[in-house]
Amino acid sequence: MPADRAQPTQVGQVFRMGMYHPDHPLGVYQVANQVHVLDPPRAIGRRTGEEKESGHLEFGGWTWRDDLVPLGPSETEVRLTYDWSAVSASIREYLRFPPFGAGHLAGSLRHLAALAADG
Repeated sequence: MPADRAQPTQVGQVFRMGMYHPDHPLGVYQVANQVHVLDPPRAIGRRTGEEKESGHLEFGGWTWRDDLVPLGPSETEVRLTYDWSAVSASIREYLRFPPFGAGHLAGSLRHLAALAADG
């Protein structure tokens, strides 16, 4: 769920999202995302990390990318790519991969569909 309501408009922009994961120490937490691909309405990519108390952003090396292909007036195919290739060995030691199963990704797509329907 987006914590920031402003839509991304440029590469480098940071937006935050509320998250839930049962294995996270807090369960409910917030992530900071930095846009690294923006090609509306075809694609958006983001690096995900966290904002430290100092305000400094730290990214873990994983990226998300959504590629969108219109299939008709009210239907769009979404291809979600989740890339861990830049994650350090030290992070891989304590995080299981993949940290999100297929059910979680399907839930993300349902949330995206609901947001698009409301927009």
